[in-house]
Amino acid sequence: MSSTGSLKRTEHATIADAFPRDRIATAIAAILLTMVMVSFRPFQPSGAELTTTGGDVVNQLGYGGLGGFAVFSLLTFAERRVLPALFGPSFLLVIGFFLLSAFNATSPDEALRAASFTLIGILVMAAVLAIPRDAEAFSTVIAFTGLTVLALCYVGLVIFPNEAKHLADSAEPQHAGLWRGVFTHKNIAGPVMACLSFGGLYLFRRGWKGVGGVVLAGAMIFMLNTGSKTTAGLVPFSILMVALPGMIGMRVLTPILFLFAIIVTALGTLGIVFIDPLKQLAYQIVPDLTYTGRTTLWEFGGEMIAQRPWLGYGYESFWGTPFLTNTDQPFDRAWDIRTMVHGHNGYLDIAVTMGIPALIAACWAFFVAPTRDYLRIPLRKENIYLGDFFMMTLLFTALNSFLESFFFRRADPVWLLFVFSIIGLRLVARFPVRSGHAG
Repeated sequence: MSSTGSLKRTEHATIADAFPRDRIATAIAAILLTMVMVSFRPFQPSGAELTTTGGDVVNQLGYGGLGGFAVFSLLTFAERRVLPALFGPSFLLVIGFFLLSAFNATSPDEALRAASFTLIGILVMAAVLAIPRDAEAFSTVIAFTGLTVLALCYVGLVIFPNEAKHLADSAEPQHAGLWRGVFTHKNIAGPVMACLSFGGLYLFRRGWKGVGGVVLAGAMIFMLNTGSKTTAGLVPFSILMVALPGMIGMRVLTPILFLFAIIVTALGTLGIVFIDPLKQLAYQIVPDLTYTGRTTLWEFGGEMIAQRPWLGYGYESFWGTPFLTNTDQPFDRAWDIRTMVHGHNGYLDIAVTMGIPALIAACWAFFVAPTRDYLRIPLRKENIYLGDFFMMTLLFTALNSFLESFFFRRADPVWLLFVFSIIGLRLVARFPVRSGHAG
């Protein structure tokens, strides 16, 4: 009996040595991040869309399983002191407004089911950030996800060219030939690649020069082929805005520049629609400035917000609903609002679905709280590298959302990367990041 017991203890020790707790946590984080980036329906025009009316069982079971796995991982592998720090009060307040908008929806049951997938995505991002034990483990997660996503996207161009590129006979023939990889649209592929390039730069700065260089170069090349000029311009801008102040020893400038960029972009987009002096100035300087017809959507959205300013129209109860599809379309309107699935401005859409108070809370949670966290990051090498990565991601996605709409959009990878940066900044400002066992 004693010899048998010793054998079992030896076997257990061998298994424990082969699969240590930290290595398991790193593998789980890498799988979670990769799955939400790739989705359960890659290379399909509506692969990442989660239906809530009984349509796509694969997506529903897949993301439901990820959510359960994320909660299990948080309770099993995350340090207990980290769990209370994951979400700040302002972020939780915004989530409260979000849930209220689901109850306020035209069909609350369907809206709540859809909202549950958004919450699952947030929990998955929290798990990805909370369970890796050190910078080395986190680098492994970023490297695995980056290389996997890039490999699938590039291989898809060869094996599934009709699915990995936009086609001339699609609903948007003007995008023919533009790359989208595993993603549903070039407007998702471009921003995701932009954020992967920031991840590659993070790896490069940490000494993972080979892997970091491959991820950085591969993501940049793919991003350029998505045809998004805005994304291509924002990537170097985001890198310089974050890295340059640190290089000259003035990191305090980064949050100031971040808020300045947000304000200027807001005035240059929504401002020229809703602020008369700016509208007149823009007309004098650039008479045809419409952001590809977006100003028409924003004007209409502003008119509708004025009718329900406090609570909005409810989650998924405005764009693309019978409320708009049955509306008459003026002949001189640049875009047909009846066919729009969102308002092409994330902040405007928050006000449309949740109300102006929710937008104010979101601005605090999305801008002020993260910049305050960035200022509190300890002056330790690993914390600085990781904090810069999160700030680049936040700056890029926050500016991109003035022309696109992804906030609270279920499992949209751009939305999840935005959440990733907010939670990441909060954690890196509160806990020292250990280097790990390798350089």
